[in-house]
Amino acid sequence: MKEELTEIYQTLLKELGPQNWWPADSKPEIVLGAILTQNTSWKNVEKALSQLKKHSSFDPYQVAKIPLEDLEELIRPAGFYKNKAKSILLVMDWFNRYHWDDRAILTLYQERLRKELLSLRGVGEETADVLLLYVFEQAIFVSDSYARRLFGTLKGTNYKTYGQLAKEIQLPKTMTVTDAQEFHGLIDEWGKLPTEEREKMVKLIQTDLLKDN
Repeated sequence: MKEELTEIYQTLLKELGPQNWWPADSKPEIVLGAILTQNTSWKNVEKALSQLKKHSSFDPYQVAKIPLEDLEELIRPAGFYKNKAKSILLVMDWFNRYHWDDRAILTLYQERLRKELLSLRGVGEETADVLLLYVFEQAIFVSDSYARRLFGTLKGTNYKTYGQLAKEIQLPKTMTVTDAQEFHGLIDEWGKLPTEEREKMVKLIQTDLLKDN
């Protein structure tokens, strides 16, 4: 499977080009985007982020001071704004306690970090893994809906839950953090393609996999 993952990654990279994902200029912006993108489109997230940027410049200490009702209005375009606002305030406060020192947080929690992230309100498996990948720069695989669709098509399996695919995927040690980030971005880009183009890409991947077997 690890060799197949490398081949799938290389094919997507060749066909779609570098994605330079996650689209953010700072780690606080990544965290905000990771929470806001839950159950909505990135277009809606961008609207909410734009309003947050005007209000706080993504300064996490300023975000943490925004009154709950005001924050709800700022992020309303992203949907589920009441729950997301509460989550943002709690998660910002958690990171602020550690002064956004991701190395210190990693040292403190080590292998318990994912469990700690999952204990935070509004942080599910996908959000936790996104934070591990982009904020803490750990080379892991994000088994989001696009990944489940791609690997489900390739393997003829219906991955109904995040955990189903996550249990099967372990990135090869040759993949760097940058590779893992690109892989996530490429899979999401594939998922946004029209159906015909997605199917064409799957056939290309299958052809490349057969060449190596």
